[in-house]
Amino acid sequence: MNHRSRQLKVSSLSRVEGEGALVVTVHNGQVERAELNIYEPPRFFEAFLRGRAYTEPPDITARICGICPVAYQTSACNALEQACGVELDEPLAALRRLLYCGEWISSHSLHIYLLHAPDFLGYPDAISLAKDHRAIVERGLALKKAGNALLELLGGRAIHPVNVRLGGFYAVPSRADFAPLAEQLATALDLARETVRWAATFDFPELELDHDLLAASEPDRYAIERGTIRTSTGLSLTPEEFPAHVVEEQVPHSTALHATLDGRRYLTGPLARYTLNSHLLSPLAREAAVEAGLGAECRNPFRSILVRAVEVVYAIDEALRIIDGYERPSRPHVEVPAREGTGHGVSEAPRGLLYHRYDLTADGLIRAATIVPPTSQNQAAIEHDLRRVVSGNLDLSDDALAALCERAIRNHDPCISCSAHFLDLRVVHR
Repeated sequence: MNHRSRQLKVSSLSRVEGEGALVVTVHNGQVERAELNIYEPPRFFEAFLRGRAYTEPPDITARICGICPVAYQTSACNALEQACGVELDEPLAALRRLLYCGEWISSHSLHIYLLHAPDFLGYPDAISLAKDHRAIVERGLALKKAGNALLELLGGRAIHPVNVRLGGFYAVPSRADFAPLAEQLATALDLARETVRWAATFDFPELELDHDLLAASEPDRYAIERGTIRTSTGLSLTPEEFPAHVVEEQVPHSTALHATLDGRRYLTGPLARYTLNSHLLSPLAREAAVEAGLGAECRNPFRSILVRAVEVVYAIDEALRIIDGYERPSRPHVEVPAREGTGHGVSEAPRGLLYHRYDLTADGLIRAATIVPPTSQNQAAIEHDLRRVVSGNLDLSDDALAALCERAIRNHDPCISCSAHFLDLRVVHR
């Protein structure tokens, strides 16, 4: 086999959300080029929002993604409520966190069982996996169903929820409404712990990433729906300070922007959350992590499936805790009057920190909007992982190496449709 000059191409990545490709070029035994090529058309959401009413982003931005719409609704609400100087009543804030738990359960279960696990078990997809291991796939579907049930109760429906508004919700459930859901989540908690034990038996390639890490953080609990921003380089930022440190730029091979943290590549998502905040997991989730062999940090991207499984345990445990203490709020939402200003909001989407910024006029129209999704923040780190994977496995055949590269990309669960925000408009006058 000639390693001096090779080019690997995967024209359409499988088992990722959205459309992307992979190009790797090796010359003289050195990786010359390793690119995650995002070619999905730009989405224009930031442009759509300009001139719209300040009350509309929770519904409009939820359409960016069918897998993590609550993340977009929550970051939008956080930013707009900050711009308008409003804070939620604590019971409403708890319900917002509970809704987000539903999204984590649903999204992580989808990724673990239908997208990621086939890589470790030697199957091309979950349908093939189900032919030999039906009970395993059914366990994943049951977990996802529990997350969806939570989204449906609080959000009105599982995909693109319609019950979220600035200041809270259009309607809130009674305590009795939660009874069947609590029973379903209790069963799901057992399934989630089984998932951690199952995933811990996988064979994980050795790879230790050295990216800077960035995640939301709260002082007394694992951050989900809000927080300040913490990095592995020692920074502690408010959401308002995010744009001063995270800069996006265009690269020729992607319709999505690439982001850097103070000029350096960085990673956001489960590995960053866990490494920066694992001490804030609930005792049950920490116990599951220890049982799976995870330490206080995890920097092996192939083990991200384990971290996601632990986060599912946490999300269900946290949901049950919130439901157990639930009393119906005296009002479904806080009034959010319009005022001129700028608001910044972050939350922890399943794939990492999601930042929103809105500039409002005095009568509540949106002058400008900025959305920085997790996948665009992670692109440089993903490409760096690809270079290391290729460099360490040049003896593999082209097909085997391409398959390993696809696995390396799926480790990060990229949400490509969310990230494609770039518009390159060229007008040629003749």
